[in-house]
Amino acid sequence: MTPKEKQNALKAGEIAKKVKEYARTIVKKDIPLLEIAEKIEKKIVELGGKPAFPTNLSINEIAAHYTPSYNDETLASGLLKVDMGVHINGWIADFTFSVDLENSAENKKLIEASEKALKNALEKIKQKNSLGEIGRTIQETIESCKFSPIVNLTGHEMNEYELHSGLTILNTENDNPEKLKEGLYAIEPFATNGNGKIYEGKPSGIYALADDKNIRSNDARNVLDFIAEEYKTLPFCSRWIVKKFGIKSLFALKQLEENGNLHQYPQLIEISKGKVAQSEDTFLVDDKIIVTSE
Repeated sequence: MTPKEKQNALKAGEIAKKVKEYARTIVKKDIPLLEIAEKIEKKIVELGGKPAFPTNLSINEIAAHYTPSYNDETLASGLLKVDMGVHINGWIADFTFSVDLENSAENKKLIEASEKALKNALEKIKQKNSLGEIGRTIQETIESCKFSPIVNLTGHEMNEYELHSGLTILNTENDNPEKLKEGLYAIEPFATNGNGKIYEGKPSGIYALADDKNIRSNDARNVLDFIAEEYKTLPFCSRWIVKKFGIKSLFALKQLEENGNLHQYPQLIEISKGKVAQSEDTFLVDDKIIVTSE
């Protein structure tokens, strides 16, 4: 990473800290998820950033990839994961907190387990431990709280306009001796009272550009050109496209997906319908380790 790229990543992290603090003040039981997402994304822009992906507001057994649609009426409830992203010129801060909205002792313990796992993993990273040791620490921390890590969700490396690139950081014990090199990473332990695996559920309305090949429809082409210019390879959602082009753009998104221009992410759901808590921060590995979003 060049000095300018590092500066962009650090600036994204500074905005993330303020957005996280703000989000904690507006997330309350029975507030529409649509209202929460819109306010968080507006705050990111007000502070000088752009959303790196649509705000994910996933309840209970939905581990990830729930963002409200343009007409969503779902209310905040249960064990809610608030997963947010900021970018400055494509350099990302990816961060999540979980909140208990039903005064549940078990929810609070799940949140504590994921937060402890994140804290302990970051300590291992600062000590320059291997990826295997980081995964082992996450697993042991969560299991010491009598819960299970989700084995098929991982932390990840990030690059310019790439939310997931290069290395993955497992949340479980493994034998990978590799150590983190200079770069930008997100670590995100998931703790569950379920079996510890996720499956792919229904479509989420979250997309990413897969191929800018030609498509016959002029309306779809206009939407595709906007996506390529505005989001590049970062995720976006149908809600954002409807805001720009109106409801007719939902058909354009369908055409683009069928034509192979777009990939739509599925919701990720715990296989036994166990509740899931998530904690996440972004860190920059340079001469020293900097947790940018903490």
